[in-house]
Amino acid sequence: MNTPATQNKDRKPKNTSADNKYYRQAKFLLSAGKAGQFPQGGREVAFAGRSNAGKSSAINTLCDNKGLARTSKTPGRTQLVNFFELDDSRRLVDLPGYGFAKVPPSVKQAWQRLMTNYLSDQQSLCGLVIIMDIRHPMNEYDWQMLQWCQHYDLPAHILLTKADKLKRNAQMQSKMKTIRQLKEAQVDASVQIFSALKKDGLGELVIKLDEWLDL
Repeated sequence: MNTPATQNKDRKPKNTSADNKYYRQAKFLLSAGKAGQFPQGGREVAFAGRSNAGKSSAINTLCDNKGLARTSKTPGRTQLVNFFELDDSRRLVDLPGYGFAKVPPSVKQAWQRLMTNYLSDQQSLCGLVIIMDIRHPMNEYDWQMLQWCQHYDLPAHILLTKADKLKRNAQMQSKMKTIRQLKEAQVDASVQIFSALKKDGLGELVIKLDEWLDL
């Protein structure tokens, strides 16, 4: 059995609040269309959010790679669970966008089944980043994701994206309103402001992911 000293020696140095160097090594691993294709073992953090809320842009900014996760102005473009490898035992996961996607009902139902299989059965999952447009957060689907996290005791972190669309005072008002709503609903989740364009909040996001991925 390793002693604490040995364990600390084996661990990688912790990133600083503004250092996303570790995440820059992310590379595409695979796209899964069914549960049997999900990689097993290790630790992973998933990103979920309403279609066109800025999920792929947040992942690309975190990893400093504009082409890593697909981005599109067309909601519902991402139809698979996409895995990005950080090292041999850690991954980031891009989940299909939810809500208001202009696709046939049969396709939407298939996405929902895929997400349900992932969120309920993936043992590697250690945290969920929920992407919300700061101008209109906490919609019905966002609440469903948060309730799922509560049910399965999964840590949740809310990323209020597209913050560059609002002035600072309006950003803070949206954040505080979100925090109040969570408190009133007795839902445990951390909240932060984020802008993929200006990289505001990147350091705060890195700290949260480091915690979940045990860096």
